[in-house]
Amino acid sequence: MTRIDATFARLRASGKKAFVSYIMGGHPDAATSLAVMQGLPAAGVDIIELGMPFTDPMADGPTIQLAGQRALEQGMTTDAILDMVRAFRKGDATTPIVLMGYYNPIYSRGVDRFVAEAKEAGIDGLIIVDLPPEEDDELCIPAQKAGLNFIRLATPTTDAKRLPKVLQNTSGFVYYVSITGITGAAAAQATDVGPEVARIKAATDLPVIVGFGITTPEAARAIASVADGCVVGSAIVKDIGSGKPVAEVLANVAALAGGAHAA
Repeated sequence: MTRIDATFARLRASGKKAFVSYIMGGHPDAATSLAVMQGLPAAGVDIIELGMPFTDPMADGPTIQLAGQRALEQGMTTDAILDMVRAFRKGDATTPIVLMGYYNPIYSRGVDRFVAEAKEAGIDGLIIVDLPPEEDDELCIPAQKAGLNFIRLATPTTDAKRLPKVLQNTSGFVYYVSITGITGAAAAQATDVGPEVARIKAATDLPVIVGFGITTPEAARAIASVADGCVVGSAIVKDIGSGKPVAEVLANVAALAGGAHAA
């Protein structure tokens, strides 16, 4: 059982939905990014999604793209991301960390090396958005053999024919993208999301977490009420990049987490 599996088991036992927070590693700088990350569990975050900056992030909207560019300009590298996870793990051995990014930096590093280092650093799962199920042998299978969850995205355009392929070899949870398009582009609607989540849950026992287009505690509560939890990314990344004190950022995260946990 991974930390992700254990977290969902704990939440189910207490009748709570999951709140997942996305942050971009190294944004706006390494020290601030780590300070926010270290404060997330106390703010109510159940799973941390850590972005690995990349030069060509095709799924990300302007807010997360800018954060990634700023992180790269600050010198954030794969080594620095792994060191950030190691630093976090010195004070927290239980909160799951999912690394979200793109395949190119992993391929450049070497899959076997990356998987071994990710596991050693304390990463629990991977979301690599540009690797389809047809490429599972590239990273998904090696990652799972090493004990890492490989989390796949389903979208409004994932039809009944495609869904079984998407769910194949997926573990940890299914990430349902609530809108068509990039992050931060539109608001998620529970009335649209609910039937889609039910359709996915009819085909898998994995938890289904909904992301994209969730920016307020009220929206977090509404979306979590029709799923197993929700992800907030762009709203938090924007808050971090605004120059607010870390304590204020974390207070806003706590409000979002409270919305999801109230579902």
